[in-house]
Amino acid sequence: MRWDGNRESDNVEDRRDEDGGGSSGGFSLGGGSIGLGTIAIGLVAWLVFGANPLQVISALSGGSHQQVQTQPHQPKVHSAEEEREAKLVSVVLADTEDVWGQIFQQRGSHYERPKLVLFSNSTATACGQGQSAMGPFYCPADRKVYIDLAFYRTLKQQLGAPGEFAEAYVIAHEVGHHVQNLLGISGKVDALRRNASERKSNALSVRLELQADCFAGVWGNHADKARHILENGDLESALNAAAKIGDDTLQRSAGRAVVPDSFTHGSSAQRVRWFRRGFDGGDIAQCDTFNAHPL
Repeated sequence: MRWDGNRESDNVEDRRDEDGGGSSGGFSLGGGSIGLGTIAIGLVAWLVFGANPLQVISALSGGSHQQVQTQPHQPKVHSAEEEREAKLVSVVLADTEDVWGQIFQQRGSHYERPKLVLFSNSTATACGQGQSAMGPFYCPADRKVYIDLAFYRTLKQQLGAPGEFAEAYVIAHEVGHHVQNLLGISGKVDALRRNASERKSNALSVRLELQADCFAGVWGNHADKARHILENGDLESALNAAAKIGDDTLQRSAGRAVVPDSFTHGSSAQRVRWFRRGFDGGDIAQCDTFNAHPL
């Protein structure tokens, strides 16, 4: 992926040296944070056992609280690899700002740029205490994307999805949730899910996540056309990442039976299909997962 030397965003907040405390009220996953999911095999309990992460998170509402005790910490030393990842994240965020800013302008509206927070282990958010185990996530209550860069080691080493464009896809997916928030899509889905059965709630979650995948593909289309960021194998690395984090693949990897009604993010085939659809078309009108049958 060609990105070195490209503009970096000034909307990155680096909390990696903080202790993870704050005034958010302790360990609460309330507040509507929407994430790529806990995709380390040992951290996908909600996928394996059929729980819905958005129900756990309880969008834009309070959740159960358990105080997290913080301890004094020493300044962290960041490896060269992590610093590369931090810079890549900043460049990708800047690129999403340019792409979505232009798309919103063409639609006659203004794109509000999200903040991206780098953290280690845990951090306070408007949606409660964010944890590394959640994977990268977006909090609509403060309109920020959160990521612990250790996630990229999980993506590469445990899930077999290496590559810089795979890493970029992760950020673009979470920014896709921000776009959904700005367009009012997330709020409508949250309202529908409040009185829905678990099965229906999961199905709505899948459509929301697949649309974020499609929006990530739209970003990739525009970014490559404008700045020629892709090299041989880059698109394949993103598609591979989308496949590795499909609910069915994660459930099989954890030694569980595949239970489609428990899916919250979509199957591998669906995630690949919708990312590819956004990438091939470059048009958000092609990302209407809510009226697509079948997915």
